[in-house]
Amino acid sequence: MTKRKALGQHFLANRHILGKIVTVIDPRGEELIVEVGPGKGALTFPLAGRCGRLIAIEKDPALIPGLLEKKPENVVILEQDVLETDFRELLRREGDPGAAVKVVGNLPYSISTPFLFKILEDRGPVSRGVFLLQKEVAERVAAGPGSKRRAPMSILFELDFEVRLRFTVQPGAFSPPPRVQSALISLEKREKPLFAVGDREGFRRFLRAAFAERRKTLANNLRKLGLSAEAVKRALAAVSLDDKIRAEQVDTGRFVELFGLLG
Repeated sequence: MTKRKALGQHFLANRHILGKIVTVIDPRGEELIVEVGPGKGALTFPLAGRCGRLIAIEKDPALIPGLLEKKPENVVILEQDVLETDFRELLRREGDPGAAVKVVGNLPYSISTPFLFKILEDRGPVSRGVFLLQKEVAERVAAGPGSKRRAPMSILFELDFEVRLRFTVQPGAFSPPPRVQSALISLEKREKPLFAVGDREGFRRFLRAAFAERRKTLANNLRKLGLSAEAVKRALAAVSLDDKIRAEQVDTGRFVELFGLLG
């Protein structure tokens, strides 16, 4: 397996799709954009012409010379692993410690899920995110109550971001073409969380338990937290939920209420 294949890299080559992505990103004036996985710069350089500064983070050393050769003055190319990047430290080092940034990119499939959880953890400076992802992952982030794709990630993102699934991209738009469809999502940071959750890590563990076995009821899954059947039944009744309901059917507000009662 080549290193590039191991990294899950599929370069977007369709100019029409690239143009649509730039439109969704909507680069403006003096704003700062951080791009994850610039690859050969297909998205980097169109964005650089319309924003104040762009920091591109690329892990593959073989791609760095080509990016450096073509980069305009307002672009910084960093060779590093974005999963190990501290966004606040990055902004401090680059001279914009208090900046709100747009984070964008055609994410390698191999890092999509861990990177999205990193965005949740480092969400402070992130005002907006626009990412091209494996379609299944994009649908999971955007999934509402009743969707088979709904997962802890769906709920955690809804707390802090307005999530929109923008459009699907077919494999033929990439080189080499992946085996699956991709989709673009946008994340708009809320002015304040949709619901207040004090213990985020505890809430995340609570959600993992709630979705642990999708064929089982929410009540059965929650009992694995060491809760009695009666305590779970009382909590579900208190938030007007039937004890036969499954986790994917429950809205974010009720999960927050249940966590307050049982967490």
